[in-house]
Amino acid sequence: MNANSLSRREFINRSAGTAAALAVGYAAQAATTSAPASRGKYVIGMMGLGIRGPWLLREELTKRPEVEIAYLCDVDAVRLQAAGKLVEEATGRKPKLVDDFRRILDDKNVHALFNTTPDHWHAFPTILACQAGKDVYVEKPASHNPWEGRKMVEAARKYNRVVQVGSQTRSGPYVQRAIEFIRSGQLGDIHFVRVLNMKHRESIGHKPDEPVPEGVNYDRWLGPAPQRPFNRNRFHYTWHWVWDYSGGDIINDGVHQIDLARWVSGKDYPKAVSATGGQFGFDDDQETPDTQVVTWDFDDMTMVFELTLWTPYMEKTEWNFRDTDQFPDWRFNAMRVELYGTKGLMMLGRQGAGWQVFGPGGQEIAAGPGRHPHGPHLDNFFACMESRARPSADIEEGHRSTLLCQIGNIAYRLGRKLTFDAKTESFVNDEGANGYLKRQGRAPWTISDVV
Repeated sequence: MNANSLSRREFINRSAGTAAALAVGYAAQAATTSAPASRGKYVIGMMGLGIRGPWLLREELTKRPEVEIAYLCDVDAVRLQAAGKLVEEATGRKPKLVDDFRRILDDKNVHALFNTTPDHWHAFPTILACQAGKDVYVEKPASHNPWEGRKMVEAARKYNRVVQVGSQTRSGPYVQRAIEFIRSGQLGDIHFVRVLNMKHRESIGHKPDEPVPEGVNYDRWLGPAPQRPFNRNRFHYTWHWVWDYSGGDIINDGVHQIDLARWVSGKDYPKAVSATGGQFGFDDDQETPDTQVVTWDFDDMTMVFELTLWTPYMEKTEWNFRDTDQFPDWRFNAMRVELYGTKGLMMLGRQGAGWQVFGPGGQEIAAGPGRHPHGPHLDNFFACMESRARPSADIEEGHRSTLLCQIGNIAYRLGRKLTFDAKTESFVNDEGANGYLKRQGRAPWTISDVV
Protein backbone atom coordinates (compact mmCIF):
# COMPACT_ATOMS: atom_id res chain seq x y z
CA MET A 1 0.00 0.00 0.00
CA ASN A 2 1.41 3.39 -0.97
CA ALA A 3 1.96 6.21 1.46
CA ASN A 4 -1.12 8.08 0.32
CA SER A 5 -3.46 5.11 0.92
CA LEU A 6 -5.45 4.44 4.07
CA SER A 7 -3.98 1.97 6.52
CA ARG A 8 -6.05 -1.10 7.35
CA ARG A 9 -6.74 0.27 10.84
CA GLU A 10 -7.89 3.60 9.42
CA PHE A 11 -10.24 1.81 7.05
CA ILE A 12 -11.74 -0.34 9.81
CA ASN A 13 -12.30 2.72 11.97
CA ARG A 14 -13.92 4.60 9.11
CA SER A 15 -16.16 1.70 8.12
CA ALA A 16 -17.45 1.09 11.63
CA GLY A 17 -20.10 3.79 11.34
CA THR A 18 -23.31 3.31 9.42
CA ALA A 19 -24.16 4.97 6.13
CA ALA A 20 -26.61 7.16 8.01
CA ALA A 21 -23.83 8.51 10.20
CA LEU A 22 -21.73 9.21 7.13
CA ALA A 23 -24.65 11.01 5.54
CA VAL A 24 -25.07 13.29 8.55
CA GLY A 25 -21.38 14.16 8.53
CA TYR A 26 -21.22 14.92 4.83
CA ALA A 27 -24.51 16.80 4.86
CA ALA A 28 -23.06 19.11 7.51
CA GLN A 29 -20.09 19.75 5.22
CA ALA A 30 -22.20 20.66 2.21
CA ALA A 31 -22.76 24.28 3.21
CA THR A 32 -19.07 24.88 3.87
CA THR A 33 -17.47 23.29 0.83
CA SER A 34 -15.99 25.93 -1.43
CA ALA A 35 -17.95 26.67 -4.59
CA PRO A 36 -16.24 26.45 -7.99
CA ALA A 37 -16.33 30.15 -8.68
CA SER A 38 -14.42 31.67 -11.61
CA ARG A 39 -11.07 31.30 -9.97
CA GLY A 40 -9.33 29.47 -12.80
CA LYS A 41 -9.22 25.94 -11.42
CA TYR A 42 -11.67 23.10 -10.99
CA VAL A 43 -10.19 20.80 -8.37
CA ILE A 44 -11.36 17.24 -8.96
CA GLY A 45 -10.88 13.71 -7.74
CA MET A 46 -11.53 10.58 -9.78
CA MET A 47 -12.51 7.12 -8.56
CA GLY A 48 -12.42 4.07 -10.83
CA LEU A 49 -9.36 3.73 -13.05
CA GLY A 50 -10.15 0.81 -15.32
CA ILE A 51 -10.76 1.85 -18.93
CA ARG A 52 -13.07 4.85 -18.98
CA GLY A 53 -11.32 6.77 -16.22
CA PRO A 54 -7.85 6.72 -17.78
CA TRP A 55 -9.38 7.60 -21.16
CA LEU A 56 -10.96 10.72 -19.68
CA LEU A 57 -7.69 11.59 -17.97
CA ARG A 58 -5.57 11.08 -21.05
CA GLU A 59 -7.84 12.53 -23.74
CA GLU A 60 -9.65 15.29 -21.88
CA LEU A 61 -8.90 16.23 -18.28
CA THR A 62 -5.09 16.44 -18.39
CA LYS A 63 -5.39 18.66 -21.47
CA ARG A 64 -7.51 21.23 -19.66
CA PRO A 65 -5.41 23.86 -17.85
CA GLU A 66 -8.45 24.89 -15.81
CA VAL A 67 -8.62 21.41 -14.22
CA GLU A 68 -6.48 20.31 -11.29
CA ILE A 69 -6.54 16.55 -10.72
CA ALA A 70 -5.96 16.43 -6.99
CA TYR A 71 -6.89 12.80 -6.23
CA LEU A 72 -7.07 9.44 -7.90
CA CYS A 73 -8.75 6.46 -6.26
CA ASP A 74 -8.86 2.77 -7.07
CA VAL A 75 -8.86 -0.52 -5.15
CA ASP A 76 -6.37 -2.06 -7.60
CA ALA A 77 -2.89 -0.77 -6.74
CA VAL A 78 -1.54 -1.49 -10.24
CA ARG A 79 -4.21 0.59 -11.92
CA LEU A 80 -3.92 3.32 -9.32
CA GLN A 81 -0.17 3.72 -9.80
CA ALA A 82 -0.49 3.64 -13.60
CA ALA A 83 -3.09 6.41 -13.59
CA GLY A 84 -1.00 8.46 -11.18
CA LYS A 85 1.95 8.20 -13.54
CA LEU A 86 -0.25 9.19 -16.49
CA VAL A 87 -1.42 12.37 -14.75
CA GLU A 88 2.02 13.30 -13.43
CA GLU A 89 3.64 12.92 -16.85
CA ALA A 90 0.89 14.89 -18.57
CA THR A 91 0.58 17.74 -16.07
CA GLY A 92 3.82 17.78 -14.09
CA ARG A 93 1.82 17.44 -10.89
CA LYS A 94 1.40 14.21 -8.94
CA PRO A 95 -2.10 13.64 -7.57
CA LYS A 96 -2.75 12.03 -4.21
CA LEU A 97 -3.33 8.30 -4.63
CA VAL A 98 -5.92 6.79 -2.31
CA ASP A 99 -7.91 3.56 -2.12
CA ASP A 100 -10.92 5.03 -0.30
CA PHE A 101 -12.96 7.64 -2.17
CA ARG A 102 -14.04 9.25 1.09
CA ARG A 103 -10.57 10.78 1.34
CA ILE A 104 -11.59 12.87 -1.69
CA LEU A 105 -14.85 13.94 -0.08
CA ASP A 106 -13.07 14.91 3.13
CA ASP A 107 -11.05 17.57 1.29
CA LYS A 108 -13.03 20.81 1.20
CA ASN A 109 -10.83 22.14 -1.60
CA VAL A 110 -12.19 19.51 -4.01
CA HIS A 111 -15.07 20.74 -6.15
CA ALA A 112 -16.10 17.63 -8.05
CA LEU A 113 -15.95 13.86 -8.00
CA PHE A 114 -15.55 11.95 -11.27
CA ASN A 115 -17.10 8.52 -10.73
CA THR A 116 -15.98 6.07 -13.43
CA THR A 117 -16.43 2.90 -11.38
CA PRO A 118 -18.42 -0.26 -12.22
CA ASP A 119 -22.18 0.25 -12.20
CA HIS A 120 -22.77 -1.15 -8.70
CA TRP A 121 -20.55 1.63 -7.32
CA HIS A 122 -22.30 4.56 -9.05
CA ALA A 123 -24.98 5.46 -6.51
CA PHE A 124 -23.35 5.35 -3.07
CA PRO A 125 -20.36 7.64 -3.81
CA THR A 126 -22.51 10.01 -5.86
CA ILE A 127 -24.95 10.48 -2.98
CA LEU A 128 -22.17 10.97 -0.43
CA ALA A 129 -20.45 13.44 -2.76
CA CYS A 130 -23.65 15.49 -2.99
CA GLN A 131 -23.90 15.45 0.79
CA ALA A 132 -20.30 16.62 0.99
CA GLY A 133 -21.00 19.59 -1.28
CA LYS A 134 -19.29 18.18 -4.36
CA ASP A 135 -20.60 18.20 -7.90
CA VAL A 136 -20.44 14.84 -9.68
CA TYR A 137 -19.67 13.49 -13.12
CA VAL A 138 -20.86 9.88 -13.06
CA GLU A 139 -20.53 7.55 -16.01
CA LYS A 140 -23.52 5.83 -17.51
CA PRO A 141 -25.61 3.96 -16.58
CA ALA A 142 -26.81 6.14 -13.73
CA SER A 143 -27.28 3.29 -11.28
CA HIS A 144 -27.40 -0.44 -10.66
CA ASN A 145 -31.15 -0.48 -9.88
CA PRO A 146 -34.07 1.98 -10.12
CA TRP A 147 -34.34 2.73 -6.40
CA GLU A 148 -30.68 3.78 -6.28
CA GLY A 149 -31.19 6.02 -9.30
CA ARG A 150 -34.08 7.84 -7.68
CA LYS A 151 -32.02 8.38 -4.52
CA MET A 152 -29.27 9.93 -6.65
CA VAL A 153 -31.80 12.40 -8.06
CA GLU A 154 -33.08 13.20 -4.57
CA ALA A 155 -29.56 13.86 -3.30
CA ALA A 156 -28.70 16.12 -6.24
CA ARG A 157 -31.81 18.21 -5.65
CA LYS A 158 -31.60 18.31 -1.85
CA TYR A 159 -28.00 19.52 -1.81
CA ASN A 160 -28.22 21.62 -4.98
CA ARG A 161 -25.51 19.69 -6.77
CA VAL A 162 -24.67 19.44 -10.44
CA VAL A 163 -24.73 15.74 -11.34
CA GLN A 164 -23.88 15.01 -14.97
CA VAL A 165 -24.27 11.48 -16.35
CA GLY A 166 -21.82 10.34 -19.03
CA SER A 167 -24.48 10.26 -21.76
CA GLN A 168 -22.32 12.34 -24.08
CA THR A 169 -24.77 12.46 -26.99
CA ARG A 170 -26.90 14.85 -24.93
CA SER A 171 -24.26 17.52 -25.60
CA GLY A 172 -24.24 16.99 -29.37
CA PRO A 173 -25.52 20.03 -31.34
CA TYR A 174 -26.37 17.73 -34.25
CA VAL A 175 -29.00 16.03 -32.09
CA GLN A 176 -30.53 19.38 -31.22
CA ARG A 177 -30.90 20.01 -34.94
CA ALA A 178 -32.53 16.60 -35.36
CA ILE A 179 -34.98 17.43 -32.57
CA GLU A 180 -35.80 20.75 -34.23
CA PHE A 181 -36.56 18.88 -37.45
CA ILE A 182 -38.82 16.43 -35.61
CA ARG A 183 -40.61 19.17 -33.65
CA SER A 184 -41.26 21.08 -36.88
CA GLY A 185 -43.55 18.26 -37.97
CA GLN A 186 -41.56 17.35 -41.08
CA LEU A 187 -41.11 13.76 -39.91
CA GLY A 188 -44.78 13.46 -39.07
CA ASP A 189 -46.10 11.62 -36.05
CA ILE A 190 -43.69 9.04 -34.63
CA HIS A 191 -45.40 5.82 -33.64
CA PHE A 192 -42.49 3.38 -33.82
CA VAL A 193 -38.85 3.65 -32.76
CA ARG A 194 -36.24 0.95 -33.27
CA VAL A 195 -33.04 1.02 -31.20
CA LEU A 196 -30.11 -1.18 -32.21
CA ASN A 197 -27.16 -2.45 -30.20
CA MET A 198 -25.68 -5.13 -32.44
CA LYS A 199 -22.02 -6.01 -32.52
CA HIS A 200 -19.50 -8.77 -31.95
CA ARG A 201 -17.39 -9.58 -28.92
CA GLU A 202 -15.27 -12.56 -27.98
CA SER A 203 -16.47 -15.20 -25.55
CA ILE A 204 -15.24 -14.76 -21.97
CA GLY A 205 -15.06 -18.54 -21.58
CA HIS A 206 -15.18 -20.32 -18.25
CA LYS A 207 -12.84 -19.52 -15.37
CA PRO A 208 -12.58 -21.02 -11.87
CA ASP A 209 -12.66 -19.05 -8.64
CA GLU A 210 -9.18 -18.20 -7.38
CA PRO A 211 -7.32 -16.23 -4.68
CA VAL A 212 -7.58 -12.44 -4.81
CA PRO A 213 -4.64 -10.93 -6.75
CA GLU A 214 -2.01 -9.10 -4.74
CA GLY A 215 -2.67 -5.37 -4.49
CA VAL A 216 -6.45 -5.69 -4.93
CA ASN A 217 -8.83 -4.77 -2.13
CA TYR A 218 -11.53 -7.15 -3.32
CA ASP A 219 -13.90 -6.60 -0.41
CA ARG A 220 -14.05 -2.93 -1.24
CA TRP A 221 -14.36 -3.68 -4.96
CA LEU A 222 -17.49 -5.67 -4.13
CA GLY A 223 -18.74 -2.77 -2.02
CA PRO A 224 -22.56 -2.89 -1.85
CA ALA A 225 -22.73 -6.08 -3.95
CA PRO A 226 -23.13 -9.52 -2.33
CA GLN A 227 -20.06 -11.37 -1.11
CA ARG A 228 -18.75 -13.84 -3.71
CA PRO A 229 -15.42 -15.59 -4.27
CA PHE A 230 -12.98 -13.82 -6.56
CA ASN A 231 -13.23 -14.80 -10.22
CA ARG A 232 -11.62 -13.00 -13.14
CA ASN A 233 -14.82 -13.44 -15.14
CA ARG A 234 -16.58 -11.34 -12.52
CA PHE A 235 -13.85 -8.71 -12.24
CA HIS A 236 -12.20 -6.18 -14.55
CA TYR A 237 -14.53 -5.37 -17.45
CA THR A 238 -16.28 -8.76 -17.49
CA TRP A 239 -18.33 -7.56 -14.54
CA HIS A 240 -20.58 -6.08 -17.23
CA TRP A 241 -22.13 -9.52 -17.79
CA VAL A 242 -22.92 -10.27 -14.13
CA TRP A 243 -26.25 -9.28 -12.56
CA ASP A 244 -24.69 -8.36 -9.20
CA TYR A 245 -22.66 -5.57 -10.83
CA SER A 246 -24.44 -4.55 -14.04
CA GLY A 247 -27.12 -5.59 -16.51
CA GLY A 248 -25.40 -6.73 -19.69
CA ASP A 249 -24.95 -4.80 -22.90
CA ILE A 250 -28.36 -3.13 -22.86
CA ILE A 251 -27.04 -1.12 -19.92
CA ASN A 252 -23.40 -1.00 -21.02
CA ASP A 253 -23.64 0.34 -24.57
CA GLY A 254 -27.36 0.17 -25.26
CA VAL A 255 -28.24 2.82 -22.70
CA HIS A 256 -26.58 5.42 -24.95
CA GLN A 257 -28.96 4.70 -27.83
CA ILE A 258 -31.95 4.25 -25.53
CA ASP A 259 -31.28 7.63 -23.93
CA LEU A 260 -30.98 9.19 -27.39
CA ALA A 261 -34.24 7.59 -28.56
CA ARG A 262 -36.12 8.66 -25.45
CA TRP A 263 -34.82 12.21 -25.80
CA VAL A 264 -35.64 12.81 -29.46
CA SER A 265 -39.03 11.08 -29.25
CA GLY A 266 -39.99 13.10 -26.18
CA LYS A 267 -40.94 10.10 -24.07
CA ASP A 268 -40.30 9.40 -20.41
CA TYR A 269 -42.04 6.41 -18.82
CA PRO A 270 -43.71 3.50 -20.62
CA LYS A 271 -46.98 1.97 -19.49
CA ALA A 272 -45.74 -1.58 -20.08
CA VAL A 273 -42.57 -3.52 -20.91
CA SER A 274 -41.85 -7.00 -22.23
CA ALA A 275 -38.67 -8.80 -23.26
CA THR A 276 -37.26 -11.99 -24.70
CA GLY A 277 -33.86 -13.40 -25.58
CA GLY A 278 -31.20 -15.61 -24.07
CA GLN A 279 -27.61 -16.81 -24.20
CA PHE A 280 -27.57 -18.17 -27.73
CA GLY A 281 -24.24 -17.08 -29.20
CA PHE A 282 -21.82 -18.05 -26.43
CA ASP A 283 -21.23 -20.85 -23.96
CA ASP A 284 -19.41 -18.96 -21.22
CA ASP A 285 -19.73 -17.51 -17.74
CA GLN A 286 -21.86 -14.51 -18.61
CA GLU A 287 -25.18 -14.28 -16.78
CA THR A 288 -26.77 -11.58 -18.94
CA PRO A 289 -28.17 -12.25 -22.44
CA ASP A 290 -26.15 -12.11 -25.64
CA THR A 291 -29.42 -11.85 -27.58
CA GLN A 292 -32.22 -9.61 -26.33
CA VAL A 293 -35.32 -7.81 -27.56
CA VAL A 294 -37.15 -5.37 -25.27
CA THR A 295 -40.42 -3.64 -26.13
CA TRP A 296 -41.71 -0.58 -24.28
CA ASP A 297 -45.32 0.47 -24.79
CA PHE A 298 -45.94 4.21 -24.63
CA ASP A 299 -49.36 5.79 -25.08
CA ASP A 300 -49.04 6.33 -28.82
CA MET A 301 -45.65 4.83 -29.61
CA THR A 302 -43.84 1.51 -29.41
CA MET A 303 -40.09 1.44 -28.83
CA VAL A 304 -38.12 -1.73 -29.55
CA PHE A 305 -34.54 -2.47 -28.52
CA GLU A 306 -32.57 -5.21 -30.32
CA LEU A 307 -29.29 -6.62 -29.03
CA THR A 308 -26.85 -9.18 -30.41
CA LEU A 309 -23.24 -9.74 -29.36
CA TRP A 310 -22.28 -12.31 -32.02
CA THR A 311 -22.77 -10.35 -35.28
CA PRO A 312 -19.34 -9.44 -36.77
CA TYR A 313 -20.86 -7.61 -39.76
CA MET A 314 -22.43 -5.02 -37.44
CA GLU A 315 -19.91 -2.37 -36.38
CA LYS A 316 -19.72 0.83 -34.37
CA THR A 317 -19.13 3.99 -36.33
CA GLU A 318 -15.36 4.42 -36.58
CA TRP A 319 -14.12 7.01 -34.07
CA ASN A 320 -12.67 9.61 -36.44
CA PHE A 321 -15.48 9.10 -38.96
CA ARG A 322 -17.87 10.63 -36.43
CA ASP A 323 -16.24 14.02 -36.94
CA THR A 324 -16.77 14.10 -40.71
CA ASP A 325 -19.65 15.20 -42.90
CA GLN A 326 -20.19 11.65 -44.11
CA PHE A 327 -22.86 9.22 -42.98
CA PRO A 328 -22.40 5.56 -42.12
CA ASP A 329 -23.85 2.66 -44.05
CA TRP A 330 -26.88 2.45 -41.82
CA ARG A 331 -27.60 -1.17 -42.72
CA PHE A 332 -24.52 -2.33 -40.82
CA ASN A 333 -24.33 0.41 -38.22
CA ALA A 334 -24.35 -1.27 -34.81
CA MET A 335 -25.51 1.66 -32.70
CA ARG A 336 -28.29 3.46 -34.55
CA VAL A 337 -31.74 4.75 -33.71
CA GLU A 338 -34.52 4.54 -36.30
CA LEU A 339 -37.51 6.86 -35.92
CA TYR A 340 -40.48 5.92 -38.08
CA GLY A 341 -42.66 8.95 -38.75
CA THR A 342 -45.79 9.23 -40.86
CA LYS A 343 -43.85 11.42 -43.32
CA GLY A 344 -40.34 10.00 -43.17
CA LEU A 345 -37.78 7.69 -41.60
CA MET A 346 -34.89 9.18 -39.59
CA MET A 347 -31.62 7.29 -39.11
CA LEU A 348 -29.75 8.76 -36.16
CA GLY A 349 -26.23 7.99 -34.91
CA ARG A 350 -25.00 8.22 -31.34
CA GLN A 351 -21.96 10.23 -30.26
CA GLY A 352 -21.55 11.73 -33.70
CA ALA A 353 -22.28 10.22 -37.14
CA GLY A 354 -25.20 12.58 -37.74
CA TRP A 355 -28.66 11.82 -39.10
CA GLN A 356 -30.51 11.37 -42.37
CA VAL A 357 -34.22 11.41 -43.19
CA PHE A 358 -35.68 9.39 -46.06
CA GLY A 359 -39.09 9.86 -47.60
CA PRO A 360 -41.25 7.76 -49.93
CA GLY A 361 -39.16 6.09 -52.61
CA GLY A 362 -36.09 6.18 -50.38
CA GLN A 363 -34.94 9.65 -51.35
CA GLU A 364 -33.06 11.73 -48.79
CA ILE A 365 -35.17 14.71 -47.73
CA ALA A 366 -33.02 16.08 -44.90
CA ALA A 367 -29.68 15.44 -43.19
CA GLY A 368 -27.43 16.75 -40.47
CA PRO A 369 -23.76 15.81 -40.05
CA GLY A 370 -22.61 14.98 -36.53
CA ARG A 371 -19.58 15.70 -34.42
CA HIS A 372 -18.22 13.83 -31.43
CA PRO A 373 -19.72 15.32 -28.25
CA HIS A 374 -17.17 14.19 -25.62
CA GLY A 375 -15.45 17.56 -25.31
CA PRO A 376 -18.69 19.58 -25.33
CA HIS A 377 -20.12 17.26 -22.68
CA LEU A 378 -17.32 18.11 -20.26
CA ASP A 379 -17.55 21.76 -21.28
CA ASN A 380 -21.19 21.64 -20.26
CA PHE A 381 -20.40 20.03 -16.91
CA PHE A 382 -17.81 22.63 -15.94
CA ALA A 383 -20.00 25.49 -17.20
CA CYS A 384 -22.85 24.25 -15.01
CA MET A 385 -20.53 24.06 -12.03
CA GLU A 386 -20.17 27.81 -12.52
CA SER A 387 -23.76 28.72 -13.37
CA ARG A 388 -25.45 26.10 -11.14
CA ALA A 389 -27.78 25.30 -14.04
CA ARG A 390 -28.74 21.71 -14.67
CA PRO A 391 -26.41 19.97 -17.12
CA SER A 392 -27.34 18.53 -20.51
CA ALA A 393 -27.37 14.97 -19.11
CA ASP A 394 -28.79 15.80 -15.70
CA ILE A 395 -29.13 12.88 -13.29
CA GLU A 396 -32.93 12.93 -13.68
CA GLU A 397 -32.59 12.26 -17.41
CA GLY A 398 -29.87 9.68 -16.86
CA HIS A 399 -32.02 7.94 -14.27
CA ARG A 400 -35.08 7.74 -16.52
CA SER A 401 -33.11 6.29 -19.44
CA THR A 402 -31.29 3.83 -17.21
CA LEU A 403 -34.63 2.81 -15.74
CA LEU A 404 -35.87 1.77 -19.19
CA CYS A 405 -32.92 -0.65 -19.41
CA GLN A 406 -33.46 -1.90 -15.88
CA ILE A 407 -37.15 -2.66 -16.25
CA GLY A 408 -36.40 -4.28 -19.60
CA ASN A 409 -33.99 -6.60 -17.83
CA ILE A 410 -36.57 -7.34 -15.14
CA ALA A 411 -39.11 -8.31 -17.81
CA TYR A 412 -36.44 -10.51 -19.44
CA ARG A 413 -35.54 -12.26 -16.18
CA LEU A 414 -39.18 -12.89 -15.28
CA GLY A 415 -40.26 -13.82 -18.79
CA ARG A 416 -43.52 -11.88 -18.78
CA LYS A 417 -45.03 -8.55 -19.74
CA LEU A 418 -45.10 -6.01 -16.90
CA THR A 419 -47.32 -2.99 -16.36
CA PHE A 420 -45.50 0.08 -15.08
CA ASP A 421 -46.69 2.98 -12.92
CA ALA A 422 -44.76 6.16 -13.72
CA LYS A 423 -45.83 7.99 -10.57
CA THR A 424 -44.36 5.40 -8.22
CA GLU A 425 -41.67 4.06 -10.56
CA SER A 426 -42.91 0.56 -9.78
CA PHE A 427 -44.82 -2.31 -11.36
CA VAL A 428 -48.57 -2.59 -10.94
CA ASN A 429 -49.74 -5.40 -8.65
CA ASP A 430 -46.57 -7.45 -9.16
CA GLU A 431 -44.66 -8.12 -5.97
CA GLY A 432 -42.18 -10.38 -7.74
CA ALA A 433 -41.20 -7.75 -10.29
CA ASN A 434 -41.04 -5.01 -7.66
CA GLY A 435 -38.54 -7.12 -5.75
CA TYR A 436 -36.00 -6.34 -8.48
CA LEU A 437 -36.34 -2.56 -8.15
CA LYS A 438 -34.13 -2.36 -5.08
CA ARG A 439 -31.57 -4.48 -3.33
CA GLN A 440 -30.23 -4.41 0.18
CA GLY A 441 -26.68 -3.14 -0.04
CA ARG A 442 -23.86 -4.78 1.89
CA ALA A 443 -22.78 -2.85 4.97
CA PRO A 444 -21.23 -0.35 5.32
CA TRP A 445 -22.02 0.66 1.72
CA THR A 446 -25.76 1.08 2.25
CA ILE A 447 -27.95 3.98 1.16
CA SER A 448 -30.47 5.43 3.60
CA ASP A 449 -34.12 5.88 2.66
CA VAL A 450 -33.69 9.58 3.38
CA VAL A 451 -30.62 10.96 1.65
